[in-house]
Amino acid sequence: MTAVDRSNQVVVVTGAGSGLGRAMSVALLEAGHQVVLVGRNRDTLEETAAGHDNAVVASADVSSVDSVRSVFASVSDKFGRLDVLVNNAGTFGPSGSVDTIDPAEWASTVAVNLTGVFLCSAEAVRMMKSQDPRGGRIINNGSISAHTPRPSSAAYTATKHGVSGLTKSISLDGRDFDICCTQIDIGNAATDMTAGIGHAARQPDGSTRAEPTFDPRHVADTIVQLVGLPLDVTVPTMTIMANRMPYVGRG
Repeated sequence: MTAVDRSNQVVVVTGAGSGLGRAMSVALLEAGHQVVLVGRNRDTLEETAAGHDNAVVASADVSSVDSVRSVFASVSDKFGRLDVLVNNAGTFGPSGSVDTIDPAEWASTVAVNLTGVFLCSAEAVRMMKSQDPRGGRIINNGSISAHTPRPSSAAYTATKHGVSGLTKSISLDGRDFDICCTQIDIGNAATDMTAGIGHAARQPDGSTRAEPTFDPRHVADTIVQLVGLPLDVTVPTMTIMANRMPYVGRG
């Protein structure tokens, strides 16, 4: 395998305008990487990019085939290669058991959380197979819910289980092309998206209580470490979470 400088890689991060995506992107930029910031809201992406010369803003909808293809075409035109894709964009979707979920809300959740990962990964793999030196790394933001659901989270949980299957398939099919794929399952990182959990979260026994959270910078630091690994090393799955949060059995 031809050596690649792992200190200055081309990285695409989806959902880069806020929360974990912003924390990951800023950490990668500070580590010296070229980072393409992908998201729907250009203003928030510009906020993430502020002060970083190596940041490129790419407004896009990850659930749209044409939008995703346009982003990766621009990455190819500008850099000529792609070293890392971080599939971070996601939504909680509707709350409720399977019999109460509106089919349109279900479809919207699947479109972002699962189809978006598929579309971005498909374009990334095409680039990684054909570039010289070939290969790259894909990191999918799964969830604790990819293993154990929260109450009333059928849509979100189903999509995250789907991400697990997709991650394993990419790992298997990509390894002969020096493509590694990791799923990172994150529990209770303190972001706007999870703000309510730190105050009151519904438990499986019907009670409601606050749950511990942790600083997103620890997730960002982990992503930087993964990106720095050589392609003869893979991390199929990993979990990073607040130590005292409910997880196994959600108890």
